[in-house]
Amino acid sequence: MSSDDRASGGSHGKHGSYGTYEVFRDPWGIPHLRASDSLTLAYAQGRVTAFDRAWQLEVERHRAQGSSAAFLGADSVAWDRFARQSRLDDTARRCHEALDTETAAWVGAYVDGVNDGLAAGAARDERFARTGLVPAPWEPWVPLSVWTATHVLFAGFATKLWRERVARALGDEAVTLFATDGPGTAGSNGWLVPGDQTGSGSAIIAGDPHRFIEDPGVYQQIRLSCPDYDVLGLAVPGVPGLGHFGHTGTAAWAITNAMADYQDLYTEQLRGEAPGLEALDPDGVWQPVARHTETIAVADGEDVEVEVLETSRGPVIVNEGGQTLSLHYPPRVRRDLGFAALPALLRARTVADIDRALDGWAEPVNVVHAADSAGGLLHRVAGAVPLRDGANRLRPVPAWDRRHDWQGWAETPAEPVQGFAVMANARGIASPLGVEFAPPHRADRIRELLSGSADWSPKAMAGVHADTYLASAEPLLALLAALDGLSPAAAALRARLQAWDRHMAADSTEATVFSAFRTATVRRLAADPVFADLAGAPTGPEVFHPWLYLVPRVGYALEGLLTTSLLPGLDRAAHVRAALEETAAAGSPDTPWAEVHRLAPWSALPDPEAEWPGLGGDHDCVNATSSVPGFTDLTARASAARYVWDLARREDSLWAVPLGADGVTGAPHHRDQLPLWARCELVPVVTDWTRLSKESI
Repeated sequence: MSSDDRASGGSHGKHGSYGTYEVFRDPWGIPHLRASDSLTLAYAQGRVTAFDRAWQLEVERHRAQGSSAAFLGADSVAWDRFARQSRLDDTARRCHEALDTETAAWVGAYVDGVNDGLAAGAARDERFARTGLVPAPWEPWVPLSVWTATHVLFAGFATKLWRERVARALGDEAVTLFATDGPGTAGSNGWLVPGDQTGSGSAIIAGDPHRFIEDPGVYQQIRLSCPDYDVLGLAVPGVPGLGHFGHTGTAAWAITNAMADYQDLYTEQLRGEAPGLEALDPDGVWQPVARHTETIAVADGEDVEVEVLETSRGPVIVNEGGQTLSLHYPPRVRRDLGFAALPALLRARTVADIDRALDGWAEPVNVVHAADSAGGLLHRVAGAVPLRDGANRLRPVPAWDRRHDWQGWAETPAEPVQGFAVMANARGIASPLGVEFAPPHRADRIRELLSGSADWSPKAMAGVHADTYLASAEPLLALLAALDGLSPAAAALRARLQAWDRHMAADSTEATVFSAFRTATVRRLAADPVFADLAGAPTGPEVFHPWLYLVPRVGYALEGLLTTSLLPGLDRAAHVRAALEETAAAGSPDTPWAEVHRLAPWSALPDPEAEWPGLGGDHDCVNATSSVPGFTDLTARASAARYVWDLARREDSLWAVPLGADGVTGAPHHRDQLPLWARCELVPVVTDWTRLSKESI
């Protein structure tokens, strides 16, 4: 292949002059880039990413801009409508305009690289021809747009729509009845083992971000090297640098979702009609509402017209059924995503450098672990969380009431690292900033596993990643002991479940039986008359429907619903008894868990011929392969990457992604890591340039 096709060894981009760079690959096809300066390196990152993942980049750009239905069809209209009404691309453009000159140039170099690599990348991928999609030049703010679209739902503001529905059905005191302290759209595990607990005497950072698994994968393994730094880690395709996970050689960092609440929904009072539409503000004054219309083109369908409204609180994202809600979210208020932190992280040599860089972080709000080779340790929260009335965190609040205004920004907590530091979306360091968190099971289990040794090595961390113990099974199983008068089959099933080791292991038949029993319990609870007003089909914008279905809400909140005193009329024992009898009557086939608990990733163009592996684990296991209890045993959300950063010898670090380094279906490195990832195995990080293959030019 020519140098133009291989996106390597270049010295001049079409959009400006850059220095020289080289592209190397390790045995897994992971790109290692070496450039003469940091701007050229950003250019190279953009160009190589476009070569490897042109389809993914263009899908993400169109989704951020609300134009994906133009080539993906009517199923994408709901998202495109939300993207336009919430002003995602416009927010990114405003944030880009506010960037400092140095950061803007760095982002611009990446965009230049993307634009110079898209044609060659698109030529590798038949999906462009199949859909008729022609790559278009990226505007300078597109990386910020991709970042905004990727994270806008991270704080789960849609949960406020569900809480409002619960309060109306069951009363205000029940507004957090379905608090999972439980899984949302994203989570993560992370742990920091100080040097006094490792064999090398230096710290180890490990973990895995839990996201919806996509094809191509949402994280890109990459190495970025220039005279100023040499950093490897996990990039978000379409965004320069390594925002979430990186190792600079002497310092490393990793994040999890802090589960902070930092986006508000305001109930708006509107009057009049366009062009004179007005909204009532907290001073009792009717203020003009910005309004325009946009058109969503739909492949093989009729165009869809979208009304875009914005009050002084923010974009209107719900305007139907007599309800008007605006979204108030920090990037649009502050015109800042924290992008200046990205190049600063690449230059970090110590924990103090990482800490300073993250002082400027904004979106999303994360818990951070960091360590350096000199023994420095860091455990903190980073991101922008507004100070406001507590009611804002729970449900939509009236826009015309001054007490719901934002009153500045919260201090981000930090804690000293004492023993093992664990972050798994549970209550802890970020508690003052949120409402709902994950149950403590994953965090507690990680601490338990780490306490079993004082001689940890990077390779041993794979055993922590792979753990399948399901502590959240206990509250349901505990109700079995008191049941009497069971049929012989149900009594035998109870005995089998009580003897089960609580591991959702891939080869466990008991795990399959437990899931069937749990499903029956969830469905019977959801059908109880006490929840009748929550059982109907969701209303409002389609993009929020996943947050509004009763059965998944019961499934994720099952522990709390089995013990709460807020529902005195709910006969839990009767439902559990009936579920046990139902499961027993259906028979207990000896089916390994992995046969029913299979990966089901999202893809913009699903491959009907794809075969996806069965997995161990479940949503409250350290190996968090999330099913939806009561709805499906398939898993769409799991570890989007796994990493182990060794601060003693970076070359002893390990990592893995669900698919592979290449985004092109059928390419040798498209899914070559998938079998290893399914078994929670990791591949070596290669740092020796002589062991890498240089791209031919």
